[in-house]
Amino acid sequence: MRKITPLFAAALVSLPFLTGGAAAQSIDYGSLEALFGEPVTTSATGSPQRSTEVPVDMTIISAEDIKRSGAHDLPTLLGRVPGIDVLNWSTYGADIGVRGYNQPMSPRLLVLVNGRQVYLDHYGYTAWSTIPVQLSEIRQIEVVKGPNAALFGFNAVSGVVNIITFNPRYDDVDGGSVSASSRNGSEASLTHTFRPASAIAARISAGASRADEWDNTLGSRAAGYRAEVSKATVNVDTVWTVSEKTEVRFETSLSNSQTNDMISLFEAVPSKYLTSSVKLGLTSDTKIGVISAVAYRNALKHNVFLVHANGSYDNVITHVGVQDLFKIGAKHTIRLGLEARNNELTTSPIAGGKVSYDVVSASAMWNWAVRDSFSVSAAVRNDTLSLKREGSFAPGFPLASNANWDRDISKVSYNLGAVWRVSDRDSLRLMAARGAQLPSLVELGGLQLRVPYPGFSVAFMGNPFLEPTVVDNLELSYDRTFDSGKLGVRVFSQKSEAIKGQPSSTALFQMPTLTSLPAVSWQNVADSEMTGFELSASGRLGQAFHWNADVTATDVTDEAYPGVALPAQKADFSRMTPKTRGNVGLGWAGGKWTVDTFLHYTGDFTSYTPSSYVVVEVPAHTTLAANVSYDLGSNMTIAASGQNLVGGKQVQTSGFKVPATVFVTLSKRW
Repeated sequence: MRKITPLFAAALVSLPFLTGGAAAQSIDYGSLEALFGEPVTTSATGSPQRSTEVPVDMTIISAEDIKRSGAHDLPTLLGRVPGIDVLNWSTYGADIGVRGYNQPMSPRLLVLVNGRQVYLDHYGYTAWSTIPVQLSEIRQIEVVKGPNAALFGFNAVSGVVNIITFNPRYDDVDGGSVSASSRNGSEASLTHTFRPASAIAARISAGASRADEWDNTLGSRAAGYRAEVSKATVNVDTVWTVSEKTEVRFETSLSNSQTNDMISLFEAVPSKYLTSSVKLGLTSDTKIGVISAVAYRNALKHNVFLVHANGSYDNVITHVGVQDLFKIGAKHTIRLGLEARNNELTTSPIAGGKVSYDVVSASAMWNWAVRDSFSVSAAVRNDTLSLKREGSFAPGFPLASNANWDRDISKVSYNLGAVWRVSDRDSLRLMAARGAQLPSLVELGGLQLRVPYPGFSVAFMGNPFLEPTVVDNLELSYDRTFDSGKLGVRVFSQKSEAIKGQPSSTALFQMPTLTSLPAVSWQNVADSEMTGFELSASGRLGQAFHWNADVTATDVTDEAYPGVALPAQKADFSRMTPKTRGNVGLGWAGGKWTVDTFLHYTGDFTSYTPSSYVVVEVPAHTTLAANVSYDLGSNMTIAASGQNLVGGKQVQTSGFKVPATVFVTLSKRW
């Protein structure tokens, strides 16, 4: 049984007597969207808001967008959002960045499903193949750019991807699909909504896929890659309407993903993920506001097959939170919140230790509707992390005392926003934010690896003294609506302090002694500044055609700490970030047919070849995707879609060359 630490226990005891911040009572998104004539969100402030009025930079991908996209995974969808960078490493392996700072196992993006964290805390990144939802059960995906920890939660330093599924209380989602694809690929999914009792609504979904892995274009060091990759997920979402004002929501999921990854050290490795989650939420409209309480447990077993040893990480996250959302008069909305989380990880590949931390977080949000056309909001959050370690150390490893891990880290995040609807067609936003990226458990000590060199060995280990990366962002945006289209302009400036570099044998973390090995680890290596702009436009041509186009330009400048060589620690983000990226989309619908095409451009950048770590140039490249679907009647659709259709195998990263993939999909709703 897991040991409850005093700090975590104190937070648990306090929760029922406090008001704190999470997500508001479930709402009927479909009805509100029909009422306002545009997508609606509750994520930023807890209250329903039009997407054009939220005090953050948010792009909403709708269920209709997903249906017409031809995408078979989330990274493909997200790569079409302005300012989003995708590194495609393998069939299921991808990393997503927001306006740069791209790297394997990208640690700067918070990913949620109905408010539950799905990024993996052991390395602090998202393995997209493990997310246990089918694309057909997603109502909308909210992509929020910039630091938003004070509004959305723990570690949201460069952005948030908030996945909202259909609510079985309001939405009947029933259907299935089967697909066949090139490279011997196949997949199937099924979603069913049912009502076991008059007050209970539930949805169950499941999906599975497999495919041949991309050809090994890296040479012998990648020979351990799986020739075939696969994934399977199942998810259950149940809502019990206890009364008119009280609701209980229970969600549970499983996933099994056997894939190939690029890990943060720029090693190309096979991986196996087993994840499970259980979440229980209670929402009640009371005399003191809408009280929401949530508790969830995420469990992960990650087997990673490294060059020098096989690692096996067991990570368990326990999270509890409560919030009170209430109004003072007609113009002021307040959200107060408290959260507590416990995070534990066994050491690997050399076992014997366990690293853990407790985090207690308090937050507050205030939204003031100054007038119908102008509103301001402010949010603040404090995260206090208490780190500890127990168990044994590998022979010869330095810092071989658990007392080195007895430390606290406390950081404050904030979000400020002002929205001015200058006219019925024009709106301005001014946003300022700060977020703190706390180190992951692997970085803090979960890694214990001995690497032999001729005549000596080096200890690869975590760093208990690692400091958080603090990100400050300032952004101004302007949006204009026309009779048949929209125009958007964003200008932003961002500063990151104490950026982390990767372990490097050329930059020792601990010098050797008579009794201990030389050691390398993650270290804070630089500050960095980024400026940029984003232009986007979309519209319709008559009733049949729709189009969109965007371009985002960024310029990153790194300031290395004295004595640090950023290329050696794989943290020279000024060169690793493309200066430009953009999208063009065109779609047509007529009768039973729909046709959609998508172009994505990424400017050149540098990266590192796996294992040898040689700096290489990744050339600028354009990708083409398309989807053609036909309505067969009886709620059946057949579609042909393709990704990376620019011929041959394309260099998009320093990893495998990316092949074209073509899918044929038959789907039915009932």
